[in-house]
Amino acid sequence: MKRIFSGVKPTGHLTLGNYLGAVRRWVEEDQHRSDALFSVVDLHALTVQHDPARVRRLSRQAATLLLAAGLDPRLCTVFVQSHVDEHARLSYLLECTATDGELRRMIQYREKGARARAAGESVRLSLLTYPVLMAADILAYGTEEVPVGDDQTQHVELTRDLAVRFNQRYGHVFTVPKATHPAVAARVMDLQDPRSKMGKSHENGAGIVYLLDDAETVRRKIMRAVTDSGRDVAYDREASPGVANLLDLLAAATGGNPEALAGAYESYGSLKKDTADAVVELLRPVRERHAELAADPGHVDQVLRDGAERARGMARPLVDRAYRAIGLMPPG
Repeated sequence: MKRIFSGVKPTGHLTLGNYLGAVRRWVEEDQHRSDALFSVVDLHALTVQHDPARVRRLSRQAATLLLAAGLDPRLCTVFVQSHVDEHARLSYLLECTATDGELRRMIQYREKGARARAAGESVRLSLLTYPVLMAADILAYGTEEVPVGDDQTQHVELTRDLAVRFNQRYGHVFTVPKATHPAVAARVMDLQDPRSKMGKSHENGAGIVYLLDDAETVRRKIMRAVTDSGRDVAYDREASPGVANLLDLLAAATGGNPEALAGAYESYGSLKKDTADAVVELLRPVRERHAELAADPGHVDQVLRDGAERARGMARPLVDRAYRAIGLMPPG
């Protein structure tokens, strides 16, 4: 079976975009067809100013939601990144393999760094180097496939470059992974700004459907979604991004085709109503299962302990081999 690794960052509450763009595929496909690891990558949440208590709270919530969505510890490994030391151990070796120039070319560093500087804030070094930590997350397990959204493809390409470079310099240690993308709804857009991705940490949550939003809140957000000038319901991402986003959501929630669905509607109102109904029903079992798991935190803790132990067992031999290959003395 192929080895798959993917993760979710606890910088905000998980959204419908996270679910349709990644988590649902992990549940329905990846955990069944592969030796899969799914991690709450909490170290990545430290690259910007943060509240420690909130990071811990969101890390637990994210892990609980992954289980509520259907990840099965009997089929895959679910764990918290910081519980496995090999991620940080390998990250430094890869920092010694990466170059300053290729990290500064990362789109997310340029965008987030520019926003921080515009706000008069300092930019943490970890914001520059976190793609190397992401590479360590992937390479530590001999990962072959990395299911990611479009915005993370550049980071997987960096991971591939670092793996090849390390192998050429120090001998073959790492598997060179490839990025894979879901066929439908890989990029869910903000309901109020349909040209921007539905992100976890946007200041205004009016355009974001969170997995733990109640049914009334989900309906209200979708019914208030921005559409477009004109009245025709047509699937055109460039000319009508708001309508296209609603059609993508409806198609993803019902298994339909967005272009075919467009022909069934004569008004934006009926499209919004059906999309809201479909999304509410899609998220209902996730929210109900989350409530059950949240009431039994000991079970979640045990799943994460078992997952971290299993992940360490996979990563440690490979990371130890990387340490020897790069020239470090083994402990006595």
